[in-house]
Amino acid sequence: MVRVLSMAVLATALLLTGCASKVDYGDAQARETVTTDFGSTDLQMIAAKMVDDMMVFPPVVDMTRDRRPVMFVDRVKNKTSEHIDTESITDTIQSKLINSGKFRFVDMSVVDRVREQLEYQQDSGMVDQSTAAQMGRQVGAEFMLYGNLSSIVKRDDSTKDVYYKFTLKLLNIQSGIIEWSGEKEIRKTRKRSLFGL
Repeated sequence: MVRVLSMAVLATALLLTGCASKVDYGDAQARETVTTDFGSTDLQMIAAKMVDDMMVFPPVVDMTRDRRPVMFVDRVKNKTSEHIDTESITDTIQSKLINSGKFRFVDMSVVDRVREQLEYQQDSGMVDQSTAAQMGRQVGAEFMLYGNLSSIVKRDDSTKDVYYKFTLKLLNIQSGIIEWSGEKEIRKTRKRSLFGL
């Protein structure tokens, strides 16, 4: 009985060792083509295209020649059937625009926490008023970036085709005029082999 139990434990250990997986680091910029789902390569292509297009658009070049306009990023609407973290796309676009040295951003996602901190500094009696941030001194945004991500999926018995379209717009808050708009289209196709692999 002990021998049978020992053999079962050894067999289980061998089976688990044989199923062990190996994890390696890869190049975060490398093309990722595992599935037709939205992935890291798509995010990187969209961000690069949007920033490159905006930075060479003549009116944007003119408005950023002598100053750094202030903008905020609104949530991008995900109109696909996939769960896609669109905030990752706008975070990457925002980082690229800030690092260009041409724009400044206000972060509307933290307004409530900033308000709490300002109230604490002003009303708690615990902050030296000579160093406290003052209410009503924040800079207002001049422009808003917003957009949509949509997709069209077609399939038959052997092929799946996914078309993504990302649209981003730059709105002048004062005038309501769209100053710039950009689009990036991506098509991904997956064909199933004859044997279903």
